[in-house]
Amino acid sequence: MFYRGLLGIMSEKPNHDLLPGHIEQCQICASKNLLPIIHLGHQPPCDSLLWPEQLKKSESTYPLNMVRCTDCGLAQIDYAVDPAELFFPEYPYRSGITSTLVSNLRSTGPTIMDRYGLEKNTLAIDIGSNDGTLLSGFKDAGMRVLGVEPTNIADIANENGIETKQAFFTKELAKDIAEEHGQASVVTAANMFAHVAQLGSLIQGVEVLLEEGGVFVTESHYLVDLLETVQYDSIYHEHLKYYSVGSIIKLFDYYDFTVVDVDRISNYGGSIRVYAMKGKGHTVKESVQNLLADEERMGLYDAPIYDEFVAKVQKSKLDLQKLVVDANARAESVVGIGSPGRASTLLNYCNIDPILMPTIAEQSTSLKLGLSIPGVHIPIVDEAQMFENQPDYAVMLSWHYWEPIVEKLRAKGLRSKIVLPLPEVTVLEP
Repeated sequence: MFYRGLLGIMSEKPNHDLLPGHIEQCQICASKNLLPIIHLGHQPPCDSLLWPEQLKKSESTYPLNMVRCTDCGLAQIDYAVDPAELFFPEYPYRSGITSTLVSNLRSTGPTIMDRYGLEKNTLAIDIGSNDGTLLSGFKDAGMRVLGVEPTNIADIANENGIETKQAFFTKELAKDIAEEHGQASVVTAANMFAHVAQLGSLIQGVEVLLEEGGVFVTESHYLVDLLETVQYDSIYHEHLKYYSVGSIIKLFDYYDFTVVDVDRISNYGGSIRVYAMKGKGHTVKESVQNLLADEERMGLYDAPIYDEFVAKVQKSKLDLQKLVVDANARAESVVGIGSPGRASTLLNYCNIDPILMPTIAEQSTSLKLGLSIPGVHIPIVDEAQMFENQPDYAVMLSWHYWEPIVEKLRAKGLRSKIVLPLPEVTVLEP
């Protein structure tokens, strides 16, 4: 069976640090046996949101294709954009703005502390710490905390009392942190582990930072959830890899880590939280074997599941286009709700422009107000405008968190028909 070949294998370690450009071999095992899954065309980076004065300027676009490795099972994109273009200093994403996500992130620290018996006053480090929401859970539970965040969102974390270094995480920075703060008992990388081009350097840096037996906790979109709920909109240039349990075990086998536990969690529409302990030979919990067996049973490493996924993607695209075009033909108004990164992939792939969807509504606290979605140039406006105009249709672009959002919008008086674009087009009547 495929997954049995993934446990405990040590082979020559490939270079896991990517250079910008086309990727011609697997990002984990370096195999050239890559098969196409889906082509989403040339698209701009999803978070390269545009100010009004930028709308008439040309935009950079790059291939957005998902492929899979037939040797280790990793699903991945086949083009790496320069990280400096993806994670620029004015990066507009904040983890602390979505209430469901805030609750999940803040509970992460106490969960890890309880599971591994981490003591108060030991050090927790979060890589890609954004506004410090995750670290606040560790801090409230009595641990010392330090964030590493390359964008100006680090300023918000520091203002909120979460010490954060604004820098890209490197092995050299890890050495400096260890000298200044000592080694950590836990290092986390939530919703960024699949983003990292210099992955080898990152893991080696974590090896430097962690004490022996310390735990490295990563969270990534789970390939199984992506396929089962047709989340093609979570495919974008920031997401270089789409992990299965089998493929992430293969990755850590190359380093001084043992994957000891895995949780399926709801974050970002379905993710896996992977616990890797520093050192080899640690006891592996049943959760790992159970999920590996599930992946094998569902045919995750065979072609049919991907063919079915692509067929569902194409149908959802046609259904959404028809709904929006038909509504416009009837002179009915259509807006979008929410502007996560995935909205850019969906709108560009479906060719929905400001003629079909003139605006996208966002919370008044969003850093994205006044900007426009790259490629399609739909402006992002305060949701107050949507409540005032009461459009006929509102397409939920943050559909992966639709239930609490819809409840809140209805409570605030939105009477529009709300459209969930995925996993299949669904219209929620007022």
